[in-house]
Amino acid sequence: MLLSRVRDIAIGLPALVVALSLVSACTSAAREPAVPAAIEIDARTLPFNSDDPAATEVGKLRWRGGLVLTAKDRRFGGWSDLWIAPDGIGMRSISDEGSWLVASLRYDKDGKLSGVAPGLIGSLRGENGQYLVDKIETDAEGMARLPDGGWLVTFERDHRVMQYPPGEERDGQGLAGRPRRLTTPPEFRRQPVNGGIETIVVLPDRRTILISEEMTEKPGTVVGWIVDADATWRKFHYQTRDSDHRPTSIALLPDGNLVLLERAFDPARGVRIAVKRIKLADIQPDAIVRGEELAWLHQPLAVDNLEGIAAGRGSRGETLLWLISDDNFNPLQRTILLHFELMP
Repeated sequence: MLLSRVRDIAIGLPALVVALSLVSACTSAAREPAVPAAIEIDARTLPFNSDDPAATEVGKLRWRGGLVLTAKDRRFGGWSDLWIAPDGIGMRSISDEGSWLVASLRYDKDGKLSGVAPGLIGSLRGENGQYLVDKIETDAEGMARLPDGGWLVTFERDHRVMQYPPGEERDGQGLAGRPRRLTTPPEFRRQPVNGGIETIVVLPDRRTILISEEMTEKPGTVVGWIVDADATWRKFHYQTRDSDHRPTSIALLPDGNLVLLERAFDPARGVRIAVKRIKLADIQPDAIVRGEELAWLHQPLAVDNLEGIAAGRGSRGETLLWLISDDNFNPLQRTILLHFELMP
């Protein structure tokens, strides 16, 4: 989301001024050439706790480094979801302005996140093969890797799920390829305009889990779907931390369970992020699913509008997490990439 989330970033400025800056940023990004291009990404080290430099843990998470990322390409920003390759190096992301990013992560000798190698940036296509242009088309919010190497990408506003082909973006495939639109149930399109699917993961058995950001049918919950391999959709209900928190991303943990981000914001307290673990076995049709809170991120910890999470296994068998933020193309916000180890 971008303009609809002015409320999420208008700290200390009149909302109108912030809105106008966002319109300008959005327009500038849209003018950028859509063709894929090489991109240099500058990375500045981000402290974990600005009040306590010695701090390294929050809840069950141990800090493994963080970065503030910037680039000259005006399409860089608005990153809504994140995928990290099994080697912990390859990275892909999508933005709510319809861009994709392919890059490689760098680590120091202690395994802490230290930088991002030059990558490739481009624009998503629609099912007609043309680049997405209008905001109603470009609002990509969630991504999931398919077993064949292809991708599912969810969009808000025009609520839909698109399947992109396997292959490399540099060859015009993958996220650079031509997608097909998947069939969704009628109620899928009745989600709030800016409160659709940001949370999607494909399981090894080819089932897909999706959770709406704002669509609700039971108090304290949002609607989720289990999509079987035969494309049968069945609903469940996910219970959020409280009425302020909303799910923004989900990933498969190495042990077969799930890790999920929930975000909340208000001007007094700023951004708060809950990192939760969900037992896969708890996700059943019609169930109310309650996750276990692993950590709660808030100031003075490293935090921003975190919308993407990825998980993997480290060289010692440890569980690793990566989180990325959506800066809304707003100069008051940052693109940050965080790295944690999940403690037992």
